[in-house]
Amino acid sequence: MARTPRLILASASPARLSTLRNAGLAPEVVVSGVDEDGVEETEPAELALKLAQMKAVAVAATEPRSLVIGCDSVLEFEGRVLGKPDDAADATRRWKMMRGRSGVLHTGHCVIDNHREAWVSRSAATKVRFAYISDEEIAAYVATGEPQRVAGAFTIDGLGSAFVSGITGDPHNVVGISVPLLRLMFDDLGYSWTDFWVTG
Repeated sequence: MARTPRLILASASPARLSTLRNAGLAPEVVVSGVDEDGVEETEPAELALKLAQMKAVAVAATEPRSLVIGCDSVLEFEGRVLGKPDDAADATRRWKMMRGRSGVLHTGHCVIDNHREAWVSRSAATKVRFAYISDEEIAAYVATGEPQRVAGAFTIDGLGSAFVSGITGDPHNVVGISVPLLRLMFDDLGYSWTDFWVTG
């Protein structure tokens, strides 16, 4: 097979980068600078997909001969679409609402192949069950600043992991990038996932 193109992650998320590195990939990081607040879409999976596409397109326009991965996540909770909290007070309100209940984390994925002038996009969904935690635990968690930095105000790979009682679906998707789905998308574009492994 011909030499694989440069692999670029169009995201500032340390969790997404760490997930790809743990899976054997070594992407460069180029942040898109896309204004997420200006996007209007009420259906959560479509919103996540649209944001992922915007990020990938913005970076692909400046990075020729590359394979660009764009991702974005939103939490669907009781008919509402929840991205990152506005502030600590918003994060606190959300956790008081979410504790003891379940939501669905949607992550949109878009891969643009500048080398072959092709692209593919898909979304993945994972059900998340939140533990019933006390007001004191919520206050302590929000005080760390972690909930304000992530979609849905929680993580499963950080301090918030103790407050998630279970998931149904791909755990990587909750971190913000579905590795199994991404492998299939690479295959759709004619690439073998293992050709991008950096080992040793």
